[in-house]
Amino acid sequence: MFGYRDVVEDLVVDRLLNTKEDAIPIIISGRDCNCDDLEAFVSRMGGKVKYKLPIINAIAAYMPSVNVKSMAMERVTEKIYLDDYAYKLMDIASVTVGADLANERGLTGKNVSIAVVDTGVFPHRDLTTPNNRIVAFKDFVGEKREPYDDDGHGTHVAGIVAGNGFSSKGKYMGIAPDANIVGVKVLGGDGGGSISDVIAGVQWVIQNREKYNIKVMTLSLGTKPKGSYTEDPLCKAVHMAVDSGITVVVAAGNSGPNPSTITSPAISPKVITVGACDDRKASNSKNITIANFSSRGPTPDGLKKPDILAPGVGINSLANKQGEYHTLSGTSMATPVVAGCAALLYESNPHITPGAIKETLLSNAHSLGLKPEEQGNGVLNIRNIANKIEPVKKPNPSHPNSFSSGSFLSDNLFIILLIVIIILLL
Repeated sequence: MFGYRDVVEDLVVDRLLNTKEDAIPIIISGRDCNCDDLEAFVSRMGGKVKYKLPIINAIAAYMPSVNVKSMAMERVTEKIYLDDYAYKLMDIASVTVGADLANERGLTGKNVSIAVVDTGVFPHRDLTTPNNRIVAFKDFVGEKREPYDDDGHGTHVAGIVAGNGFSSKGKYMGIAPDANIVGVKVLGGDGGGSISDVIAGVQWVIQNREKYNIKVMTLSLGTKPKGSYTEDPLCKAVHMAVDSGITVVVAAGNSGPNPSTITSPAISPKVITVGACDDRKASNSKNITIANFSSRGPTPDGLKKPDILAPGVGINSLANKQGEYHTLSGTSMATPVVAGCAALLYESNPHITPGAIKETLLSNAHSLGLKPEEQGNGVLNIRNIANKIEPVKKPNPSHPNSFSSGSFLSDNLFIILLIVIIILLL
């Protein structure tokens, strides 16, 4: 069509050639300029700005098709991408896998917030009773203020990472059952959403990380990579999140067993990329197998991904109906298992870095003897990690060595009275 393929992504060219849309959704990254400059150019050319995305120095906009070429010729334009769809990464199954190791060694994720960037979060009793642990909710799809989930995927993810099992009397408990949830809705009721919505969600999490003590971000979603991670807009966004101190855990994708099927932003070297394993019939770790659907590497840059595997077949977690559960499979389900474990590590050491979290998880993984581009370092070993962490010492008022003002006075009343008498006699 025109000779600007070094600036305009092929998907944009294909869209212009094969559709008759008046305007198309694009993401424009800037060169030697800021978002305000880009916004001015977009407005001047008749475009409508959807988001400013300063974390990747870009603008998401609806641009008149006839003006895309002109935008590509502008000095401020570095690259024009199609703002296409990211999708939840899920598959269906029917056998339950319990997640019952969350409170080993006294760790439950207390006071740690996990951002679930997904289809939303339904206020299920397992997240709101006895205390409401959905501490914030941001909706980039319907712009609603109260938590909801019109798909159910994000609620299932939230239950795996932080459900407390209230409605099942503890049977279906998440990995970090005292952790807080920050719901960020970027996918709609069909399980899909625009890349720019996802980036806007990641940007919001970064901006609010201190307000809500967000230490972990879990993304059970993905899309086809836009080339190298150095240019991919989603990868640029999650890089900024990691650099801000957030551990980002991302699903590898469900396009296995074919090679080179890792989705974006899971191709990023900074995130923890999670594949799925099947431990339903495993009597021990030797019988665990990689899930057939779990995406394999290498990435477009030749990186060996995924980084780690976690159970992702037949996982029972929260439904988006009060008190109900259902079973799903996919790397979407494996990802919050790892995210929950990261929350436990943050509870143990609030000052640990995302790099140290990743190193701890990977170095303690159990190898299945497969290639790194299939299994990464192997299967997440929560027990091995937990056993290396010093147990959390929780106060016990009835314990003779525990301290409280009441027990101190009662146990030492005689000594106190004696001291008072001596002082009065002096």
